Amino acid sequence: MDTKYQLSGEGSRPIVYVRPVAVSDLPEDLRDQAEGSERVYAVHNENGERLALVRDEKLAFLLANQHELAPVRVH
Repeated sequence: MDTKYQLSGEGSRPIVYVRPVAVSDLPEDLRDQAEGSERVYAVHNENGERLALVRDEKLAFLLANQHELAPVRVH
């Protein structure tokens, strides 16, 4: 089966990627702000630029949707 789909088009929302990040992998100033969490979630644009760090995955998806972005989970 060779079916082609148009994945983006007029009116589509930009994709952002949501992935878990170990707090221990963050710079010290951000680790201090994590308030005891072992993991946070990063939201990245298509170029890999980190747009946000939030405390849980649900919040990351909510944040993306509120900004008219299409969140995709990555591991």
